[in-house]
Amino acid sequence: MKLTKFGHACVRLDKDDNRLIIDPGSFSGENLLEGAHAVLITHEHFDHLDVHALRAAAEANPELEIWSCEAVIARLGDVPAKKQEVRDGDGFRTAGFDVKVVGEWHALNHPDLPIVQNVGYLIDEQVFYPGDALTPPRVDVPALLVPANAPWLKLPEMIEYLRRVRPGRAFSTHDGLLNDVGLGLLDNWLRMEGDKQGVEMGRLKPGESVEL
Repeated sequence: MKLTKFGHACVRLDKDDNRLIIDPGSFSGENLLEGAHAVLITHEHFDHLDVHALRAAAEANPELEIWSCEAVIARLGDVPAKKQEVRDGDGFRTAGFDVKVVGEWHALNHPDLPIVQNVGYLIDEQVFYPGDALTPPRVDVPALLVPANAPWLKLPEMIEYLRRVRPGRAFSTHDGLLNDVGLGLLDNWLRMEGDKQGVEMGRLKPGESVEL
């Protein structure tokens, strides 16, 4: 299985000619859904969900499958895809991947803002993508996609999450708000934490891939 990082919070998984896209948001880049067989979406925020792009992809491929929480499926409306609502504890198979759903809620952004639904995904028991939350995966995780920067997230919380999950390896996601200076600091912190845990931790640049 090959993992490819796109901008900000979007990643692609390729296996046996099957292609799975997670969180193709509105500023993760262009052509994110090219060749996609299935899409997983964690929550409704625009940096993870681009309804217009999903509609265009579904019109080009009526067999496209989209899996997400109730709030996202409701927002997809008449998008002509095979849409399926999921929640914490569900398991399903799509595009050749076995997926387990972990988590229910987005992390708190601000006391004045409502907390939206957020579901994380454990794919093939190999990679865990929590979305915008620091959800315990409840199992050993060979590869963790760890949120790195957000209005709801502080650096010590990211480090504590890495230490709680103790993945076999970790790669950052949700880093599109950082400039070059911030990305350099993130690289250093991930490298230092990886050295402490004795595992690979780092950041994939947009378009960069790694075999899992």
